[in-house]
Amino acid sequence: QVQLVESGGGLVQAGGSLRLSCAASGSISFRFSSYGMGWYRQAPGKQRELVATVTSGGSTNYADSVKGRFAISRDNAKNMLYLQMNSLKPEDTAVYYCNANRVVLSTSYRYWGQGTQVTVSS
Repeated sequence: QVQLVESGGGLVQAGGSLRLSCAASGSISFRFSSYGMGWYRQAPGKQRELVATVTSGGSTNYADSVKGRFAISRDNAKNMLYLQMNSLKPEDTAVYYCNANRVVLSTSYRYWGQGTQVTVSS
């Protein structure tokens, strides 16, 4: 099992910045560096959507709506995932979720945090 705990959400004015953090932990055999990690978000009345991902090898991917404004990063030594969010817009308002995923012998394992609220005022 993997536990993910997000933090860093809050209320910010449009144009402002926030940095989300996700602390990962698990059993004695847990290896954070083996997991692909990602940030997803869900706005009221909408489906959960991908924001950004980073593979175990460090390759990143972003939703078109956040390219150039958000940056995902990971610190394998600290078992931490981050999302730096700049130039925030009201449409970025959502609950942001941390995700960990790994495929072992054709079986996919996915874990989610409890989410952190980000509210951007206009």
